Amino acid sequence: MTEAQWRTLMIAAQTGDAAAYRRLLDELGRWLRSYYSRRLPSAMVDDVAQEVLLTVHAKRHTYDPSKPFGPWLAAIARYKWIDRLRAMKDGLTDELDEGLAAPDLGEAAHSAYTLDALMSRLKPAQANAIRLVKIEGLSVKEAAERLGQTIALVKVNIHRGLRQLSELAQAESHEF
Repeated sequence: MTEAQWRTLMIAAQTGDAAAYRRLLDELGRWLRSYYSRRLPSAMVDDVAQEVLLTVHAKRHTYDPSKPFGPWLAAIARYKWIDRLRAMKDGLTDELDEGLAAPDLGEAAHSAYTLDALMSRLKPAQANAIRLVKIEGLSVKEAAERLGQTIALVKVNIHRGLRQLSELAQAESHEF
């Protein structure tokens, strides 16, 4: 898409044409990713492109339709690029050992979050019994003492709570 076409879309967007605005942002997003892919590490490209799109959105009222659109956009893109370079420079610290491995805990964090969300839907007595016995590793007797319940009641709460968790998890998986 050409600068003149961007200008036309921006003018239409300023008059309230939502479809033109959506198309403009899509086109600018592609151009910005290409622009930054030659100037920044690939991990930063999408973030900086999004920052520029947010700035275009916030400052769209400042664009003068009688002037070319390209220089207006290029100025925003350049300033965001310089800001990112400064942030990179300020963020430099001692180099890490290349052999240093850090585990990817994303999946574990997601699982823990999902488990907490499901556990919050159980009765408190069931959730507490499951946490103490199945997660913290206490014996049923220790959990019963801590909860002030009988051993039989702790076992029933665990059994019913696990069955309910299973049903909730199956229901969640069918939603996707």
